[in-house]
Amino acid sequence: MNPRIAVILPCYNEEAAIGLTVAGFRAALPDADIYVFDNNSADRTIEIAAQAGAIVRREPMQGKGHVVRRMFADIEADIYLMADGDATYDSAAAPAMIQRLIDEHLDMVVGARASEVDAAYRRGHRFGNRMLTGILARLFGRTFSDILSGYRVFSRRFVKSFPILSAGFEIETEISVHALELRMPVAEVVTQYGARPEGSTSKLSTYRDGWRILRTILTLFRIERPVLYFGSLGAILALIAIALAAPLIVTYAQTGLVPRQPTAILVTGLAIVACLCFFAGLILDTVVRGRREMRRLAYLALPGI
Repeated sequence: MNPRIAVILPCYNEEAAIGLTVAGFRAALPDADIYVFDNNSADRTIEIAAQAGAIVRREPMQGKGHVVRRMFADIEADIYLMADGDATYDSAAAPAMIQRLIDEHLDMVVGARASEVDAAYRRGHRFGNRMLTGILARLFGRTFSDILSGYRVFSRRFVKSFPILSAGFEIETEISVHALELRMPVAEVVTQYGARPEGSTSKLSTYRDGWRILRTILTLFRIERPVLYFGSLGAILALIAIALAAPLIVTYAQTGLVPRQPTAILVTGLAIVACLCFFAGLILDTVVRGRREMRRLAYLALPGI
């Protein structure tokens, strides 16, 4: 029995590209169901997507994260292929990505973008992607080469066990961290990335969305690595306390007096807060471990490919 394949395309004001996108995936995956989820477009995106043969649905809450959450919740399939509706991703690579997911019993295959056209991948986006990817690798120990790629293939058990919390373009980062934290079997393949068709514009802001993605990485680091996060904070406070206390200790050893009492009070407070940070990290680590076990059990409750 062939697996049910769903192509899911989040869209916002993509009238210039959505027809080409749907046609490309229809040619590459003729047996797949193609869904376009519109996110309050003010142009003819819905009309053109329907004319191209896609199943059109709407998500009124603005933001890509909200759209992906709705897609994952509403669509029933065995394999999900997610891409953007801007005709930049290589639809011809879809069958090979899906076949790799099946052959290797994976839960996610990421299409890492390789651009041969400068206009396809702006320098600011390229630099920001490398920087954020490096930060993620340092914080979580391993990563993908393109954590911001929107071209991905998922198994059903990934989709139905993923508690999406993101609202905007940081959704790809959350997806990557979720896979890394649960140590899912994943892979990455290089796919071509082209320029947008004429009349189509990017909705991604290099600085605004870059900051949101960075903030998401740091938030996930605090949530998923509390011992390291709060331990590092406690260590910094402890070092400051030691630096401030050293002259006081020398003076006390020489004279038996503590002349700078405000500094002594500050050192005591910093030492107490440092200890609290350390123990908070230990307590939260126990909580995170329990949450991770529950997510793992929810993931294992669903059959793989």
